[in-house]
Amino acid sequence: MRLTTKGRFAVTAMIDLALRGEEGPVALASVSERQKISLSYLEQLFGKLRRYKLVDSVRGPGGGYCISRPLNQVAVADIIRAVDETLDATQCGGRENCHDEHRCMTHDLWSTLNAKMYEYLSSVTLADLVESQKKKMGIAPVVVQVKPRLGPQPRARVLREKTATAA
Repeated sequence: MRLTTKGRFAVTAMIDLALRGEEGPVALASVSERQKISLSYLEQLFGKLRRYKLVDSVRGPGGGYCISRPLNQVAVADIIRAVDETLDATQCGGRENCHDEHRCMTHDLWSTLNAKMYEYLSSVTLADLVESQKKKMGIAPVVVQVKPRLGPQPRARVLREKTATAA
């Protein structure tokens, strides 16, 4: 059982895209440079992510990729599945022929582990990973009080994000 670089790189690139995509499309070349992932490899991964409708591509000057759904609707399991990554702890790929063409004694153990891994990865969203990364980077939303025009209640809105050190 192992998660290959295909799945790891896809998740990493999606986090990078989510962190920088609020201002518009993000060029894969910039993701490649920041994450030290081959551009041609990223192009292959993003082709699969686009077919799975996790990202949209924008052509032309200023083009790149955008995440196509709200971040809280993109589970890590979706990203892994999109790039054809399989997480399988069994030796037989679920075919139950792992021990001399018969089911091995530990097949149920490894099958249950597979289900638990997918259950966990389905519970973690891109929004969760982005929020965690922003905390590590010291980025937090800046809330500014705005005077109401004619209403009795003040309203707050997030204008932009700043690093905690710059605030």
